[in-house]
Amino acid sequence: MIKVENLTKYYGDHLAVSGLSFEIGEGHVYGFLGPNGAGKSTTMNIMTGCLSATEGSVNIDGHDIFEDPKAAKKLIGYLPEQPPLYLGETPVEYLHFVGEAKGLRGEKLKTEIESAVEATGIESVRNRRIGTLSKGYRQRVGIAQALLGDPRVIILDEPTVGLDPIQILEIRELIRKLGRTHTVIFSSHILSEVQAICDRLLIIAGGKLVAQGEPEALERELAGDNEILLTADTEAFEAAEILFNVEGLHAVSVREEDGVTVFRLSAGSGNVYDLTRAIFRAFAENGVAILEMSVKKASLEDIFLELTEKEAPIHSEREANGHDGDLEA
Repeated sequence: MIKVENLTKYYGDHLAVSGLSFEIGEGHVYGFLGPNGAGKSTTMNIMTGCLSATEGSVNIDGHDIFEDPKAAKKLIGYLPEQPPLYLGETPVEYLHFVGEAKGLRGEKLKTEIESAVEATGIESVRNRRIGTLSKGYRQRVGIAQALLGDPRVIILDEPTVGLDPIQILEIRELIRKLGRTHTVIFSSHILSEVQAICDRLLIIAGGKLVAQGEPEALERELAGDNEILLTADTEAFEAAEILFNVEGLHAVSVREEDGVTVFRLSAGSGNVYDLTRAIFRAFAENGVAILEMSVKKASLEDIFLELTEKEAPIHSEREANGHDGDLEA
């Protein structure tokens, strides 16, 4: 559906996006995840034809966004981080304006406005001035305009920023519904949000794509060793002898305090609970009490932090003057 190849963007001497390449399939919700300043907004602005690229290409269902922008843009509905709303208009008036700008006329325009109003749940505020609406409803109006023209792809840049918890849950549910009929790409710097909505994940840091795939698969493939923290009612020597017979463990650190021994153990990336069962059995067979045992499983959050910390943003004179990786055009 979407193919991005070697996408690169410089702002003067500032490298905001560096050689991004990825593909977006049809019929999924994709989370574009990265810390603030990672280059997410820049990438989305290029993908939607709102910004030129220094190098690379973006192909939307066979249409190059730079060489055939009219055909490519017809396939995309876009909500930027700051929705381009006219606060003095009502949602219906605003959608009428946007629909005409997209080439809709007559009954087709009226039908699509009604469909967008219903899909985004703004029926109750359709005739109120946008300037009087809550931020949550303004976001809904922004999503409604993205739906006009029946695009196959919906791109949402940080759609829940600044919303209260209830509004966030409502927008998440709306995105899930849109994902049943459209390909949806949304950006966020919040891991839990992406995990709650998306079934595909692209992680960007320092303007580079550092990982992609299904969240569960990434967690399995990229997770480091699990850890077990164990406190045993015995001396270190005896506890070490017992643990020696449990396969799949090695000690990271050992310390004795107040007559007990505390181990921090590396447990590999497999089923850590199989190892905890084996540890319990080994100590029970030797008549030694386990006073405490806890498990720290490697998580997607750990992976995200590790990947994004490795790819620190590239500093430049422009960045020192207050610009980051998501500069506006």
